[in-house]
Amino acid sequence: MTEGTQLPSDPMDLRLLLHALVDGELDAATTLALERRLAGDPALAAEHVRIAAQQAAIRSLPRPAVSDAFRTRVAALAGRPDAVVQRRLPHPAPFGWRAMAASILVTAVLASGLTQWAVTRDAPDGLVAAIASGHRRSLLAASPVDVASSDRHTVKPWLDARIGLSPAAPDLARDGFSLLGGRVEVIGDKPVPALVYRHREHLVTLVAAPQGNGTASMPAGTPRSTGGFSLIRWADGAFLYWAVSDTDRATLEDFVRRFRAAAAG
Repeated sequence: MTEGTQLPSDPMDLRLLLHALVDGELDAATTLALERRLAGDPALAAEHVRIAAQQAAIRSLPRPAVSDAFRTRVAALAGRPDAVVQRRLPHPAPFGWRAMAASILVTAVLASGLTQWAVTRDAPDGLVAAIASGHRRSLLAASPVDVASSDRHTVKPWLDARIGLSPAAPDLARDGFSLLGGRVEVIGDKPVPALVYRHREHLVTLVAAPQGNGTASMPAGTPRSTGGFSLIRWADGAFLYWAVSDTDRATLEDFVRRFRAAAAG
């Protein structure tokens, strides 16, 4: 796909593009076009988040050790009882249709089980990946916010009117963190409020999810890193917060301290 070419309209083709985007296989022009589409299409953005979270969970799985006994059983299923020895030869025999069928069968069984295990076992990592993906999309969008204002009396009512909830939105400009506005973020197919702050050339996205909706997975204050971004999580009794940015860890911790003090006051 070259620059100027429109993205496909077929949902299946778009989904394939999302997989290619997560795998880093798209050219720069197509990546930019798709990121812009994601910024304006919440449903497609949610699907991108789901794919990214699933792949991150699968990549984090430990690589299982394959015993000789297991190799022997697979070889026997393929009708090649001597195949376990073939792996030591520099030029193995041609891969016949029986071996291919057995390989497909074993792969399908393992994949179905591992996918389910990955999604449930690494749900916290999935949340982290989803939040980082939302922040990354905002950096590529024409504007990182849906409502641009440094006035909490503008940002909070805007969020309340669209999703029925909003966190405190103090402007921390005197502390070096200017409130740019807010947007609706989609995390796990659920719309949640997000505030955006600027610190010099860096942006900080603050995602807030209502506490008690199943998103409490990490201990409060847990620092994380993913995709080149740093994340800090905490709770205040009403919301669970994730602050994410590409600024240095000390600056992000300073932002969290100042935000919590201002919100409490």
